[in-house]
Amino acid sequence: MILLPLTLGKAAWVLATVVVIVAAGLIYLDDRDPSRYDRMAVDMKTLEEEFKQQNKSCLLLGASGETGKQLLAELLERNIFSKITLIGRRKLAFEGKELENLVQEVVDFEKLDDFAAAFQGHDVAYCCLGTTKAKAGADGFFRVDHDFIVKSAELSKSGGCSQFHLMSSRGADSKSSFLYLKVKGQVEAEIEEMGFNRLAVYRPGVLLVDRQESRPAEWMARKFFGALTSVCSTPMAIPIESVGRAMVSNTLLLQQPEKKATEILEHKDIASLAKGNAK
Repeated sequence: MILLPLTLGKAAWVLATVVVIVAAGLIYLDDRDPSRYDRMAVDMKTLEEEFKQQNKSCLLLGASGETGKQLLAELLERNIFSKITLIGRRKLAFEGKELENLVQEVVDFEKLDDFAAAFQGHDVAYCCLGTTKAKAGADGFFRVDHDFIVKSAELSKSGGCSQFHLMSSRGADSKSSFLYLKVKGQVEAEIEEMGFNRLAVYRPGVLLVDRQESRPAEWMARKFFGALTSVCSTPMAIPIESVGRAMVSNTLLLQQPEKKATEILEHKDIASLAKGNAK
C-alpha cells in the first residue's frame, strides 16, 4: 500500500482516499442492529406457488416511473397474480409482448372519483407514484405525492383491496422541516388510518438507476454510490431492481397470520429482503 501513490495519478489518489474515508464513515454511522430479514428461513418458491393458487389480482400505480417499471418486471417474471391492472395517465407500450393477464386503465388523476371502477376488485395494490418539487413545483409535488396517492389508496380500500404497498422515502417524517420528507410522512400516516388489513411502507435511500432523463447532479450521485456499493455495503444506496424484488417478496410474506397490520421497511430491511431472495 505504501507504493500506491507512486502508481496512481494525483487526482486518482485523492479520489480513492475520499471514497475510503466516506465508506468508513458510512459503515460507522450505519445501524448495527441486524434486519429482521437477515436470517429469514422461508421457502419463497413454495410461497409463490401457494399464492398463485389463490387466484389474486393486483393494481399498480406509477408503472411508467423507474420504480414502477422494475416492480412490474418483477411481478411479470414471478407471475404470482392472475391479473395485473396498471392505472395511469396513458397506456404503455410493451414492444409486442403477449401479456394476457395485463390490463391497462387510463385515468385522469385530477378526477379520480370518476374512475372508481378501475380500482374495484383487486386484492393487492402497489403505489409507486411520485414526482419532484424541481419538476412540478411545490404545489404540483403536493398534488401528486399527497393528493393523488391518498385518493388512490381510498379508492383501493373501498374497492376491496386488503393489502397496500406504498413506496415512500428514507427519513419520511410528518414533522420534518423538509417538504419532501414531510409530505411522505403525512401520506404514510393518512393511509395507515384507512385500516388496510396489511400496509407495507418502503423507505429506501438513494435509488441506483440509469434514468432516461438528464439530471447531472443525480447522475453523479448514482455513479458515486454505485462505485461505493461495489466496494462495501452502504446504508445510503440500493439498486432499484432490489426494491422491486423486495416488494414482491414481501407481498408473499404478508400473507402470514403473525404479520402486523402495518410494517415499515427501512433501507436495510429492503436490501436484506432483496438479497435473501435474489434469483
